Amino acid sequence: MARNAKIKASSKPLLDGFSAQSIFEKDQGITYKDFLLLPGYIDFAPQDVNLETRVSRNIKTKIPLISSPMDTVTESQMAITMALMGGIGIIHNNLSIEEQAKHVERVKRYENGFIPDPIVLSPRHTIADIDAISEKFGFSGVPVTEDGTLRSKLLGLVANRDVDFEHNRSLPLSSVMTTDLVTAPKGVSLVEANEILRKSKKGKLPIIDKEGRLVALMSRTDLVKNREFPLATKDDLKRLRVGAATSTHPHDRERIETLIQRGVDLLVIDSAQGHSRYQIELLKELKKKYPQVDVMAGNVVTRQQGEALIKAGADALRIGMGPGSICITQDTMACGRSQATAVYFTAQMALKHKIPVIADGGITNIGDITKALAVGASAAMCGSLLAGSKEAPGEYYYENGVRLKKFRGMASIEAMEGGGGAKRYNVEDQKIKVAQGVSGAVVDKGSLFEFIPYLMQGVRHALQDMGHKEIPSLHKALYAGDLRFEPRSLAAQAQGGVHGLYSYKKPMIGAE
Repeated sequence: MARNAKIKASSKPLLDGFSAQSIFEKDQGITYKDFLLLPGYIDFAPQDVNLETRVSRNIKTKIPLISSPMDTVTESQMAITMALMGGIGIIHNNLSIEEQAKHVERVKRYENGFIPDPIVLSPRHTIADIDAISEKFGFSGVPVTEDGTLRSKLLGLVANRDVDFEHNRSLPLSSVMTTDLVTAPKGVSLVEANEILRKSKKGKLPIIDKEGRLVALMSRTDLVKNREFPLATKDDLKRLRVGAATSTHPHDRERIETLIQRGVDLLVIDSAQGHSRYQIELLKELKKKYPQVDVMAGNVVTRQQGEALIKAGADALRIGMGPGSICITQDTMACGRSQATAVYFTAQMALKHKIPVIADGGITNIGDITKALAVGASAAMCGSLLAGSKEAPGEYYYENGVRLKKFRGMASIEAMEGGGGAKRYNVEDQKIKVAQGVSGAVVDKGSLFEFIPYLMQGVRHALQDMGHKEIPSLHKALYAGDLRFEPRSLAAQAQGGVHGLYSYKKPMIGAE
């Protein structure tokens, strides 16, 4: 009998480390630096790892990365790059309504298969109008119709070559437009239109109906982008997806309406503390008035906060209060939560409602992104990690020979004076503003077209080490207790980093 008991005991799997439950349900908050994930079994290559995820109820992305709605992080150039690379960017709201809407519009117009609503001019418009379009939207190939509107008779097309060397910018387009056009009929398939463009070697392909009226446009450069960026985050019309931030203030109802009219895919209610009557009321209003638009609510750090917003209609939760590199909320307000703990508990609650949570703040490297996913997040929202890149707003400058860009928290005095930060922290009408963030600088990271693939390949390697091919599999193991954790002492953290060297060369930022 005793022998049988020993055999039965020895057949149990050997499990080192601890389950997430035993790690997090203790009397101390935990950050990403406080633990490691134990390795799993590998029977696949890093390229077999699928990083597709949900960033809201109805929006999927190919990579688990979102750029933060900060005025030194995300405007249209950042959002375009994020979408092309498989993530999504959130345009900040430290802008006028029209300025923010223009950034959204630039993203939505950037890349298409068929462009259903191309910018159109009339023969009476001038070359100066082409210049204005080029400056605003970054392209100058514009169709010309009888009255300057879509579904009017197509007369010609103006391209760069037609106007580049013309000194008189007041000339009407009728004198410079190309009238010998290659067109395609309404109803043509994307494959057929692609073939017409290839054979004609033209840059633009107008789509016309039987009466010769313009109904759509196709661009060769867009087709090239489709090949170069197969992971791009797009809507049903093949346009890049983009998010935008808004406050709960009544005067931002106009902002919300304008953003939705311009095609925003994801609204982010940008509040430092999202568990409020104002946000709950806004959520109910938005889901009733604009049910087709997903809304990310937050920020929250507890299950109670998160569940209240989900019940009000939130399609995603933004998690984090004070963990950002430029945030001093926890010290100043004595309120917040350690980020890994906050993500774990809110994700556990949100899972029951099938709502994704987004880990916002505290992401400094590849390991932090992976740990955020491992404790239940569907994606990581990053500010400092992406700031300083070529695609982030602002100009580079040098300090002590180092190339830098400005980076500031939305609760810094400078950002609050700009308006958006003040709305986020509910101090817009207060004479005395208490800073919950700082202003600083970050080192040049180069272009995100190189940096993001580097980050994501690192995450693929990390998931391979854990033995998981996809994020849903990782989450399943988390809640089953099969994903094993181990806490780290300060000595273990020091040993896990670079140590004992006289000097060394740092790898690309984001690896350390």
